[in-house]
Amino acid sequence: MRIATKDTKEVATQIKNQKLVEERRRQIVDVAVKLFIKHGYHKTTTRILAKETGLSIGSLYEYVSTKDDVLYLVCIAIHTEVEQALKKALAKNTMGGREALTEIVRAYFLVCNRMSDHVLLMYQVTHFLPEKWQKKVLEAELRITNLFIDAMLQLKKEGKLTLDDGTINLIGHNISIIGHTWAFRRWYFAKHFNIEQYIEKQTEFIMGFLPEN
Repeated sequence: MRIATKDTKEVATQIKNQKLVEERRRQIVDVAVKLFIKHGYHKTTTRILAKETGLSIGSLYEYVSTKDDVLYLVCIAIHTEVEQALKKALAKNTMGGREALTEIVRAYFLVCNRMSDHVLLMYQVTHFLPEKWQKKVLEAELRITNLFIDAMLQLKKEGKLTLDDGTINLIGHNISIIGHTWAFRRWYFAKHFNIEQYIEKQTEFIMGFLPEN
C-alpha cells in the first residue's frame, strides 16, 4: 500500500535514502497488515514481522523504532489508499455538481468494501497508538471526510444546495460512517445486498438530505 510521506516524516529512521525508506516501509506495512489481521496486533511480535518481511531485527529497526511506529504506518497507509481512491474519482469526474458528489460517495463505498478487513483493523488498534500518533491518524481521517464536505460546499457555492454549513459538516461525517458501516456489518448486509445495491440505497438516502434550489 502507498504511504503519505507528509504523515510519516516524524517516524525515526537511520537510513538517509528517502526512496529506500519509502520502499522498505511499504514492504513492512504490507506484511504487517496481513499479520495484524490474522494474529492480532499484540500477538504479532517484531521478530515475526521481521522474519515475514525478510529483514533481520536489526534491519527492521533501521526503518522503524517501535512496533507502535509500524502500527501508525499501517493506519496511515490505509487512509492514504482511501484518500487516493477518492481524489482519483474526483479527477475523473468532469460533470461536477451532484454527479461529482455521487461519484465520490460511490468510490468511497467501493474502497471500504475492498478494504473491509483493513477498516476493521484500524478501528480495533488505533487506540493502542501513543497520543501523538493517534492525533495524526485522526487528522488523516478528517481529510477524507473533508472531501465529502468540500463537494457539498461547492454545490452550495454554485447555488445547487440549500443547507447551512453545520448541517453539511454533519452529513459529511455521516457519509464517512456509512461507508465504514459496510465493513462493520458486512456479516449481515452481505446476506441481503451486494455492494452495488448497498451503494445505490445508501446514496439515495444521503442525497435525500440534500435539497436542490
